[in-house]
Amino acid sequence: MPPVLPDLLAPGLRLVVCGSAAGERSAKVGAYYAGPGNYFWAMLNRTGLTPTVLRPAEFPHLIAHGIGLTDIVKSRFGSDSILRSRDFDRAGLLARIEIHQPRVLAFNGKRAACAFFGAQTEYGYQHRRDIGRTRIYVAPSTSGAARGFWNEEFWHEIARALSDNA
Repeated sequence: MPPVLPDLLAPGLRLVVCGSAAGERSAKVGAYYAGPGNYFWAMLNRTGLTPTVLRPAEFPHLIAHGIGLTDIVKSRFGSDSILRSRDFDRAGLLARIEIHQPRVLAFNGKRAACAFFGAQTEYGYQHRRDIGRTRIYVAPSTSGAARGFWNEEFWHEIARALSDNA
């Protein structure tokens, strides 16, 4: 079965952002973070990771900014609440990161991170969990459904880590 959304990955990226799965709107239009109220595109701009606010359909342009996208669930779409534990492909994500070795892997939300680690985790840098040269961060989900947990500071921490490692 083909993935719901294609990975946006390449060698030498500064950052790869990994969500749980494509949302319904994203799956429908074929673009990452297309749901109404999602902060993702504005957040990239506010943290200085992109010079302008891109539209979801422009997601392929992130490569020019050294940013890639993937999800830990590639075969299904929808909200985190409908995803089953067997949907999460930890081994597939690990292989993609080992191949491409971005400087930073940032989980967009705890659900994806917890599925990857197999345990609860906190936001921020994940000490002693790096994959080769790739540093791992967990940031609050940019989904409009997660507004109650939103704290942009963790995304600024990721941006600072990238500028410190320039």
